[in-house]
Amino acid sequence: MAIRTAATALDVRAVQAALAVDQLDGWLLYDFHGLNGIAGDVTSVTRQARLGGHLATRRWYYLIPSAGTPRGLVHAIERDTLAHLPGRIDYYAGREQLESGLRRLLSGIGRVAMEYSPHCAIPAIARVDAGTVEFVRQFGVEVVSSGDLIQRFVALWDERAASTHLRASEALHAIKDRAFEEVARRLSGSIPTSEYDIQQHMVTWFRDAQLLSDSPPNVSAAEHAGNPHYLPTATTSRLIGRDELLLLDLWAKIDEPGAVYADITWVGYTGRRPSSAHIRAFEVVRAARDAAVSLVERAARAGDTLCGWQVDRAASSVLREAGYGDHILHRTGHSLGEEVHGSGVNMDDYETHDDRRLLAGTGFTIEPGVYFDDFGVRSEINMMVLARDAVVTGPRQTEIIALV
Repeated sequence: MAIRTAATALDVRAVQAALAVDQLDGWLLYDFHGLNGIAGDVTSVTRQARLGGHLATRRWYYLIPSAGTPRGLVHAIERDTLAHLPGRIDYYAGREQLESGLRRLLSGIGRVAMEYSPHCAIPAIARVDAGTVEFVRQFGVEVVSSGDLIQRFVALWDERAASTHLRASEALHAIKDRAFEEVARRLSGSIPTSEYDIQQHMVTWFRDAQLLSDSPPNVSAAEHAGNPHYLPTATTSRLIGRDELLLLDLWAKIDEPGAVYADITWVGYTGRRPSSAHIRAFEVVRAARDAAVSLVERAARAGDTLCGWQVDRAASSVLREAGYGDHILHRTGHSLGEEVHGSGVNMDDYETHDDRRLLAGTGFTIEPGVYFDDFGVRSEINMMVLARDAVVTGPRQTEIIALV
């Protein structure tokens, strides 16, 4: 199944089949001012509003029932907002008409999915405000999370999307190698080199490879590698010295419509042999990474249900058992899509408890890490779940790369 793009037609029958599997009476898509981008992706409302030459500034609702014809509710001055979608569209103007219209829209619906996450356990899903959930509940409707529906109709990769990921992955690994080689060359020539210098070289190589990214890559030496989201700038960057750990984190997608991201992290050492602390941290992170990969592979091949939190726990338990529990700062992985942090399942039992399932056609990162005051280690790879298998889509780092 394809990632939904603006040009993708809404497949109502496929949605209804998924609703039947999940025992839901419907999926209620709602948006106001573009706050629920997921609803816009599913319905292509954002694109329709732009190309149709009209504003979309009022609340709209679109219900796909488990059986029968979809129906919608839009403001009377924005009648074209849902005009491109199948089904009957009703209109409201005042708040009384909005309430009565929503009551009619939800007639016969007992259990509906929305972009809602109980207790905001998964913020990436929680796009509908609490007041709107209360508004829907007052009609006797139970609101549940649309998390797995989102995956099926927004986050799955088709063959073409997977192909763009593989091409991006190959390009990123080549740029990673080139960056390490440039650091080694400069160190050997005693050329003063900053994190920012290497980052800017990588930005040029991204452009040459026709890669798009939402940010320049992360080049982190020594203590800066202990900050997972450090990014060098012209003013914050430091010089890369000898006998330091150097972390490269780079993510991008091919510059094509519908392309999906790849996202990798590798670590090198600006000397002949890393310290014992560096080596042990890397070996434990590598074991955590591989434990998560093995779990995903076994579940996919056996046809077993696996949730994101279980993958995180498989990796984090290795880190904790090795005594690194206090040095974990983030989840094990995130969804990949047209945005680097996609709308699918995250490998997370740390920042959230992600109980969404790993579905065939989803892609995500596996990236356990441990962080200290003077260095940090992370190993990030990408995985893709297939119909009866799961694969790592690029090389796995097996040891810290000695750059000198």
